[in-house]
Amino acid sequence: MSRSHRSVIPGFGLSLGLTLTYLSLIVLLPLSAAFIKTLGMSWDDFWTAVASPRVVASYRISFLASLAAASVNCVFGLIVAWVLVRYPFPGRRIVDALVGLPFALPTAVAGIALTALYAPNGWIGALAAPYGVKIAFTEIGIFIALTFIGLPFVVRTLQPIIEELEPEFEEASASLGANRWQTLRRVIFPQLVPALLTGFAMAFARALGEYGSVVFISGNMPMRTEITPLLIITKLEQYDYAGATAIAVVMLGASFLMLLVINLLQKWSRRHHTV
Repeated sequence: MSRSHRSVIPGFGLSLGLTLTYLSLIVLLPLSAAFIKTLGMSWDDFWTAVASPRVVASYRISFLASLAAASVNCVFGLIVAWVLVRYPFPGRRIVDALVGLPFALPTAVAGIALTALYAPNGWIGALAAPYGVKIAFTEIGIFIALTFIGLPFVVRTLQPIIEELEPEFEEASASLGANRWQTLRRVIFPQLVPALLTGFAMAFARALGEYGSVVFISGNMPMRTEITPLLIITKLEQYDYAGATAIAVVMLGASFLMLLVINLLQKWSRRHHTV
């Protein structure tokens, strides 16, 4: 006589009900409120709010800087994660803890620290100034801030996957005559692609909505270094709630679209690797 398996978690019906209720209160209702607020606008008002030159310039700065920061973090995040997992060295635990520092560090503190470091009178900014390179209060400063806050997402996503990779696969590849580049491209990298895409998506989404660390180092100059989250805050301070909500809906839709594309790429990479 078979005995039914008992789970510690309540039954499927109760668990599903609690899950949907929690997600509705925390995620769906706030997002629905933004769309409902926007539906009260006419098409002309909506288009004026989301397509003015100043708003379009903020889109360009936010999306391009976030995309560039997430891409760079994919490369160097992979290297950092590989070193932390595969190579024992003195102080490795300290380095591993430093990687996660942006998780715990208040974004305003990070912004002040980066600005003090890269400003024309800062340690690094003063070294670059004689060469005519200005870092703080430019797009370069925004890129640095977004790279700083996005690195832990890539590293922490890749570390468990690298830990599960058996070194024997690399040794077997080398014994069959493959060089290091062939082993990396054909053996290691295909197994890391889904996690790498996940880390990229998380870093990109985090950078796209970042405010605290960027607002200090960007200089907040309209049409040049003004990010979209700051523009939304500015419209709220001007009591333009409809305009702020319209811009937020555009950012939300663009983020959903990009995350959907990344999820499809993850699904394709898993199927391709399995096949």
